[in-house]
Amino acid sequence: MEKSILKNYYRPMLEQNSFRPIPCPEKFGPAGQCWELDPAVGSGYYWVYAKRDLFDIKIHDFCFHQDFCMEMDIPECISIQRYDSISGEELNPYRRLSAGDIQTIVGGRQRYRAIIHQSIPIHAVGVEILPAYYEDFLKKQYPDLYFDLPAAFQSVDQAADFPAMSKLLFEVENYRGEGSAADLFYEAKVTEAIALVVDAWKRQGSKRERPLSAEDLAGLQNVVSYISDHYAFDIPLARLAGIACMSESKLKTCFKRQLGCTVTQYIQGRRMSQAEHLLIHTDFTMGQIAQMIGYTTSSRFAELFKKSTGLLPMEYRRLATEGRQR
Repeated sequence: MEKSILKNYYRPMLEQNSFRPIPCPEKFGPAGQCWELDPAVGSGYYWVYAKRDLFDIKIHDFCFHQDFCMEMDIPECISIQRYDSISGEELNPYRRLSAGDIQTIVGGRQRYRAIIHQSIPIHAVGVEILPAYYEDFLKKQYPDLYFDLPAAFQSVDQAADFPAMSKLLFEVENYRGEGSAADLFYEAKVTEAIALVVDAWKRQGSKRERPLSAEDLAGLQNVVSYISDHYAFDIPLARLAGIACMSESKLKTCFKRQLGCTVTQYIQGRRMSQAEHLLIHTDFTMGQIAQMIGYTTSSRFAELFKKSTGLLPMEYRRLATEGRQR
């Protein structure tokens, strides 16, 4: 039972995606278990520490030789993680994977699918918490409190300013203890992560909101379509509000609720996706690419690209080119 989540979820999921179990390398905490990516597919490791069917800690440190469609059925759970470098997109619903931000997933709802771009390192650390912990254990420990943890975790998804959580994940990644000390350390960090999320959720206000109307959803779809065609140009918020038939304030609120990011973040995501394509498939200079996607200077483009992927544009191009030459 101690290794149930490893046996029932991680082992089949990782083997399905071309990972194989190996002895834990020194670069990871000895209390966890490690899988190595098949050299024919890519290189690197996936490390997991699991506590029965309660929670797990995971570290991604790998890259694929070719664009890779990763698919898995995520069990009912809540997870929170930070990417230090990444290039790709999640599907159903579509959203760009970004470095630097805190990202959350509520599992058990639909099959997870993501396209991971070739040769670009995926480096991330995260905490995953299962219902046996947040529904059973916490309610027994704190019977007078109610934690709607899935809602709380969703409320901090794509948080760009959550330094306390980033610090916690950094400490988890760099811990090297083992035995009972490791068990105590990891469980304490999971509890701390929950406390940080609940505190942030309470500060935001946890009031339930009514679903968006069909008219508002249609207006948002028109905005998304317009951005897809015009992302390389300056787009005043007033223009988008007119397209959506909303006030600017309502557009910002509805857009964030439906898309999970701000209008500015969405536009920048579209620009960065196009930049990745141009860096891999063309010989345009950094200045030319910057102008093509809507930035007046290559320095501003480089700053935002590194924030998005964890890599400078030239580093990204070099890694992608080396991958194609293998």
